Amino acid sequence: MNPNVASVIVFLSLATSALAGLLVYERFPFRHRDAETTNVIRLVASIFVVMTSLVLGLMLNTAKNRFDSVNRDVHEFATELILLDRNLRHYGAEADDARSKLKSYVELAATFRATGYDQLLSADPRSEDALDAFGGALRALSPRDNDHLALWNRARQGYEKIVGIRWGLLQQVESSIPTHLLVMVTCWLTLVFASFGYGAPRNPVVVASLLLAAALMAGTVNLILELDAPFFGSVVVSPAPLQRALNEVGR
Repeated sequence: MNPNVASVIVFLSLATSALAGLLVYERFPFRHRDAETTNVIRLVASIFVVMTSLVLGLMLNTAKNRFDSVNRDVHEFATELILLDRNLRHYGAEADDARSKLKSYVELAATFRATGYDQLLSADPRSEDALDAFGGALRALSPRDNDHLALWNRARQGYEKIVGIRWGLLQQVESSIPTHLLVMVTCWLTLVFASFGYGAPRNPVVVASLLLAAALMAGTVNLILELDAPFFGSVVVSPAPLQRALNEVGR
């Protein structure tokens, strides 16, 4: 789900339920507005306050760990690209063609668009073809002595690691937070905010407090969803490691 759309829906749900609680309170018969009834409603709501706080905490922690994990993978990916290029540089002039193809791939991998990572995580055949072309050039090398064989083996292992990291990143493009869980948490919050408004004084301070709380909760949901999708949106993994790798590769 789009984080901005989800946060707007959450805000509207919470604000509407809180204001509805304010407006309908006086319309109920007195027996539905006595202290005992209000206490029971607040007690029931407190159960969902605890449950919601626990679930939101777990969701935020999971999303943050996912973001940090992807960020580490991108740094590792960029580091492996630089190390691979340096191995080929030490190999000698025979590896110039392979280095050129590696640079072509890094140029694609380091390309970013407004919607997030481009070729690194795209199904665009150009990205896959560029990486395969480099792999073919690497396999075409014929080490002439043990030193070159050792460099070639390290380069081959580095290439396999890069392919593995890339596919690992591809598997983390989609959000890991189930929509059903988000809907359930929103329903809990809606009930809680309705209980806040029920029986509360009708004055601008109360209304402003309820609307501000709804906005902050919507912002929390937005942050969770943004962190859970590290390659898209306003909170994305920094492209700086791949851009530094592009500056280093093929020099």
